[in-house]
Amino acid sequence: MELKKKIIESIEVKQNILQDEVLLHQIKKAITVCTQSLKQGGTIFFCGNGGSASDAQHLAAELSGRFYYDRPPLASEALHCNTSYLTAVGNDYGFNYVYARLLQANGKKGDVLIGLSTSGNSENIIQAFQKANEIGIATIAFTGQDGGKLKNISNILINIPSKDTPRIQESHITVGHLLCEYVEKEMFSLK
Repeated sequence: MELKKKIIESIEVKQNILQDEVLLHQIKKAITVCTQSLKQGGTIFFCGNGGSASDAQHLAAELSGRFYYDRPPLASEALHCNTSYLTAVGNDYGFNYVYARLLQANGKKGDVLIGLSTSGNSENIIQAFQKANEIGIATIAFTGQDGGKLKNISNILINIPSKDTPRIQESHITVGHLLCEYVEKEMFSLK
């Protein structure tokens, strides 16, 4: 078994993040944008597909529930949690529009949309980012190395330096946890 090799690969991706000053700056920008939005009454929306949908839901819960501290909840939601909506719109309009339509219904200028897509080419997330840009919602893309199509339509690109889906998703959670931790600290002046 090559268990150690896979663990080393995961560590190497995170070491590459540590050495990438541009990427670290983008992560800090994402924290600032999310904090500013929440302070002004905004909502942080998340979306993804498959494992990335699970990660989106996980991160939304860290903000709306709690991360480290017992504190008031923060406005945050994963866009895929209403299965009746998801299946109805997927059936009636097409799966590519499930996130864009819900964002159109519930999003407002000043909110934030965080889309998780390892390829950066998930059409339903691209449609959601285009709708967010129309509304005035800040967009943050969590992608893999090249950023895919989301690179050109996101306000902030957090492109993990890897082309390996599991390693990218592991790093999305690492970065997502950092975002949640620092947003919580900034919102509630915690040390």
